[in-house]
Amino acid sequence: MSLTWWTIPTQLGVFKVNCRGLACLLVFTMSVCGSAPGMCPAACICASDIVSCTNKNLSRVPGNLYKCMKRLDLSYNKIGFLEPEWVPALFEKLNTLIINHNSISSIVTGSFSTTPNLKYLDLSSNSLKTLSSPVFQELRALEILLLYNNQITQIEPPAFGGLYKLQKLYLSYNLLSHFPLDLYTGKHKLTDLVLLDISFNHMQLMPVQRLSSVPAKHLSGIYLHGNPFYCDCMLYSMLIFWYQRHFSSVVDFKNEYTCLLQSDPKGYSKLLLLHDNFLNCSESTVNSSFQAFGFIHDAQVGDRLIVHCDSRISDAGTHFVWVSPDNRLLEPDRETDNFKVFRNGSLEITDAQLEDSGLYSCIAINKKRLLNETIEVRINVSNFTVNKSHAHEAFNTAFTTLAACVASIVLVLLYLYLTPCPCQCKAKGRKRKLNQSSAHSCILNSTLPQELPADEKKASTGKRVVFLEPVHEPKHSQNGKVKLFPNDNIIAESILKTTRTKSDSDSVNSMFSDTPFMPST
Repeated sequence: MSLTWWTIPTQLGVFKVNCRGLACLLVFTMSVCGSAPGMCPAACICASDIVSCTNKNLSRVPGNLYKCMKRLDLSYNKIGFLEPEWVPALFEKLNTLIINHNSISSIVTGSFSTTPNLKYLDLSSNSLKTLSSPVFQELRALEILLLYNNQITQIEPPAFGGLYKLQKLYLSYNLLSHFPLDLYTGKHKLTDLVLLDISFNHMQLMPVQRLSSVPAKHLSGIYLHGNPFYCDCMLYSMLIFWYQRHFSSVVDFKNEYTCLLQSDPKGYSKLLLLHDNFLNCSESTVNSSFQAFGFIHDAQVGDRLIVHCDSRISDAGTHFVWVSPDNRLLEPDRETDNFKVFRNGSLEITDAQLEDSGLYSCIAINKKRLLNETIEVRINVSNFTVNKSHAHEAFNTAFTTLAACVASIVLVLLYLYLTPCPCQCKAKGRKRKLNQSSAHSCILNSTLPQELPADEKKASTGKRVVFLEPVHEPKHSQNGKVKLFPNDNIIAESILKTTRTKSDSDSVNSMFSDTPFMPST
């Protein structure tokens, strides 16, 4: 029987042992995991690779834990600060660490340097207030992080830096007032994050427009229920869009999405946001949100349009097909007319036409995961030249109407505020007096003008009409009335007539004569 020498590193140094088969494996295990009798502390319960030290008033991790444990439960203790020395030894196989219901108020950078292979970390129900520096940067294998039921009010962008494999982050029941958008955008974004529970915080507004650029596989896992949102049409449109996409974050918690009117900030009356469109949101507002999230695409005739299939299962091994409005099947590597489908699910329309408008369906199928999803996208193709001519005609009509209104206003102002020329006013006054005189002369003259001979009509330009003022009698018998004919004698007008044709000078003299003509007594 031959013996084999093995070189085994231990905490006490490197030594050589001669062993064979199972005996050698036993020596190696004892050297790695330790053979001291106190490897399971008296305050803990050890079961194989699980160590439970719950509710033992511990302020730090016991120092005599064996190295092979994979799960450590320190919940319901009195641990207050996480420092680089709070875990006394290196635990490379530890993948689950539970320290909820403690008094942890701060975490120092380097606190997890001795547990680099954690995949599950539970820090819920503690007293954390802010997350600023990248305190989790050593946990590059971390997949699930629980921070719910703390007092977190602010999260800085680099707080989760280095968590490249983080898939689920629970931040519910905190005091956050802003959505942590840096988790999805910027240099510190978490590319593998598929679940973010930020429910029951203090958020009132949402960055809807910026969230529209986030892929659906991330959006489908955002839980927002229980926040005191203000009633807003953009938020309503986003949630309706998520509901139509059958996101479980909205479908499963439909009754938990409430909003407050801005006129009632104290929240005396919470309104169910997803039951009825009580906000009376316009169709254009809803469509604009749908367009921002890629549900509606607009194009002009002749444009090249690329529509992405924003599926939640767009990982490797997913097969995509499209169905056109006329029920044609569009598949990758098969060009149909002016349609082309790429392997990543994108649909290309090389030369958009009016008949290409309609509702398209993208079907994502993953046979390995036994998953499939259907996404509906509306494409609107319009004729730019027709729209442009209509817009030009509308502009001309509007401009003409506006010019006419301005001209009318100017004319009215001129009529109201510009005083006429004084000479025109005098001429109007003189004309008015002449009209009154003509009326009186017509009453008193027994011969009508049209009955004059033709030779007298020419000389009638030199006539002078004299009126007598009515006489007021002071007698009481008249009761102050005006007596037009005193002493019952009718005073007629005297008309200067001439039968001969006068010269121009005589006519001028007679017209401007100031001598009154008195009636004979």
